[in-house]
Amino acid sequence: MPNQRRFLTTALCFIVAATLAACASSGVPNATGPLRADSVLTLRPGDVVKIQVYQHADLSGEFPVDENYNLLFPVMGEFNVRGMSVQELRSRIREELGRLFTQPYVAVIPLFRVAVLGEVVRPGLYSADPTLSVYDLLALAGGPLRTANTHDLKLIRGGELYPLQLNAQAIAASTIRDLGVRSGDQLIVPRQSLTREDLTFLLQAANLAVSIYVLVRQ
Repeated sequence: MPNQRRFLTTALCFIVAATLAACASSGVPNATGPLRADSVLTLRPGDVVKIQVYQHADLSGEFPVDENYNLLFPVMGEFNVRGMSVQELRSRIREELGRLFTQPYVAVIPLFRVAVLGEVVRPGLYSADPTLSVYDLLALAGGPLRTANTHDLKLIRGGELYPLQLNAQAIAASTIRDLGVRSGDQLIVPRQSLTREDLTFLLQAANLAVSIYVLVRQ
């Protein structure tokens, strides 16, 4: 009996170690500092600007900011938005359109292009309003899987890892802009260390270990 217990203990320890190793995160280096939100929402390369001109569908749409901070908009052509805030962009578009129309109504909404990866239904690249919460961003990707660990979200930027170790209430109350998220970031939803499927696997492995031991002893 003691030998059997020792055998089963060794087998289970090996299985647990293998499972934890498989669930370990990749070797992305940790960032040297925390994420910081911009005090003023300025446009960056990778951002998409949603512009709506009332009663002018031909001038409305989503317009990307390229790697040189240039934005191409009908009537105005291509112009540089480096260091320009969303409010300043809206004012400039209204001024230009005011030469063609009487008191044009213009709405400008910036969208961050963020990759949502890991344990979500539809991993991919999404355009997100900066006023969305992290949970709203996860919802765009179909929501987290049962195997997801939403208490240990991580963000990768420029090859560095930024943990988002906040409680559920703090994450729900904060916008992605408040958290310092911006275009080009990758939001990683990790897998739970031990999921229900992992525990089922461990139980099956334990039963197999007992069966093997019984056969060996016969």
